[in-house]
Amino acid sequence: QVQLVESGGGLVQAGDSLRLSCAASGRTFSSYALAWFRQAPGKEREFVAAIRWSSGNTEYADSVKGRFTISRDNAKNTVYLQMNSLKPEDTAVYYCAAKRGLTITLRLAAYDYWGQGTQVTVSS
Repeated sequence: QVQLVESGGGLVQAGDSLRLSCAASGRTFSSYALAWFRQAPGKEREFVAAIRWSSGNTEYADSVKGRFTISRDNAKNTVYLQMNSLKPEDTAVYYCAAKRGLTITLRLAAYDYWGQGTQVTVSS
């Protein structure tokens, strides 16, 4: 059974950095794509970034390009989201998700497994 456990959220000030981690277990993820989504209060869950586990190819939402970086550590079976130059509008619960197959997609419904989420709050 696939398990995704996020960590690293917290309260920071605008302009600060934060690194989220997603520890993945229960599968060999070489044929998976993993992603980060976020959901702000009163808003729909939205795509942030994704990575193809085998090749390391990445995709980002326009709102985070140049500020966020997604990466993975094969040895630790962990995906990271490095978030720099944080803004108050980045405040949300951040979720890690995994999908079978190598195609990166922004569609929530395409992802098969989800973590419990970690709160990121950016104060102005």
